[in-house]
Amino acid sequence: MMFSQFKKLIGVGLLLLALLATLGYAMGWIPKRTPTAAVKTTPTNSNIELTASDIATAQKIDMAQGIPVSGTLKALRSAVVKARVAGELIAMDVREGDAVMAGQVIARVDPTEYLARQRQAQQQAEAARAQVEVTQRQFDNNNALVNQGFISKTALDTSIANLNGAKATYQAALSALDITTKALEDCQLKAPLSGFISQRFAQPGERVAPEARLVEIVDLSQLELEAAISSADALHVKIGLLATLTAEGSPQEVSAKVARVNPSTQAGSRSVLIYLRLQFHPSLRQGIFVQGSLGTHKVKVVVVPLESVRTDKPEPYVQTIQNGKVVHVSVGMGIKGEADGRAVMAVSEMPEGTQVLAPSAGFVRNGTAVSLAGQSAKP
Repeated sequence: MMFSQFKKLIGVGLLLLALLATLGYAMGWIPKRTPTAAVKTTPTNSNIELTASDIATAQKIDMAQGIPVSGTLKALRSAVVKARVAGELIAMDVREGDAVMAGQVIARVDPTEYLARQRQAQQQAEAARAQVEVTQRQFDNNNALVNQGFISKTALDTSIANLNGAKATYQAALSALDITTKALEDCQLKAPLSGFISQRFAQPGERVAPEARLVEIVDLSQLELEAAISSADALHVKIGLLATLTAEGSPQEVSAKVARVNPSTQAGSRSVLIYLRLQFHPSLRQGIFVQGSLGTHKVKVVVVPLESVRTDKPEPYVQTIQNGKVVHVSVGMGIKGEADGRAVMAVSEMPEGTQVLAPSAGFVRNGTAVSLAGQSAKP
């Protein structure tokens, strides 16, 4: 009973609220809501402000054109002096950097043992020579007796055999004497060429074996560069072709020319090795890294900074500034060189004076409006 009365009270209340709301709208107490219009947005062109360091200018310069070459220098003539006999190294008077002349004694091995062997061989040779003299006299006597008919021809043949055997023994003794004399001479080690000591491998007092390395001698009067170039570039390389090289850390240029060209390509890389002979220069050393151009000649070209040439598209391109906007211009990969201490590349697709974005500007979308700091973008 009470629940049904409660429901009736709720219904009456809702009805009163509805009547009040209708009366409020009619009297203007409650404003009517109108749908809001959609906000229209108009696209605006983005504008990027650049600094002077973000802009470079294509300029025409005289650039050296040639085949780039690089590598380390190697002495054309060098030698490692090795011990020829075993023994104690009793003297070595040269050190790294010392100049030596061809034929100069640079080390000595103890000759005591080899002197004794030489004396032994000398005495054996003298004994063999004495035996030859004895058999020679016997032969002469037997030959005279045979002519007189006192002995048979067989006895003379025996004398001839004994004489030939004694002579052979004497010759063998002389050969043994030559061997011991050569071993004694090998106790003194001489420089095979003139140059400088680059390495020293042994010290006095050490016992060395035959073929043990003692010192390395390098002749700096003739240096050579072994450089690898592509097989396509090798088609234009001839013996005698000139090159201009610079050593690492030195601005001074050094001339060189092609002395030899390897007839085969290298396995894997398909590159061709060429060998350039350098003119003598007192500052050059074996092992110095050098680089330069082969067949260099000057050409007048329009260049842009090499780092301004971007390769993040299928074709290389340069970001140019035209009428206040960035325009991507496709370029071919031209010759490379240096200008004002920075790497540049020749481009034939744009005239001199064209403004391009420097590497510091990064990537800018094609068609983006740009302006220099402090200036407004062009419309």
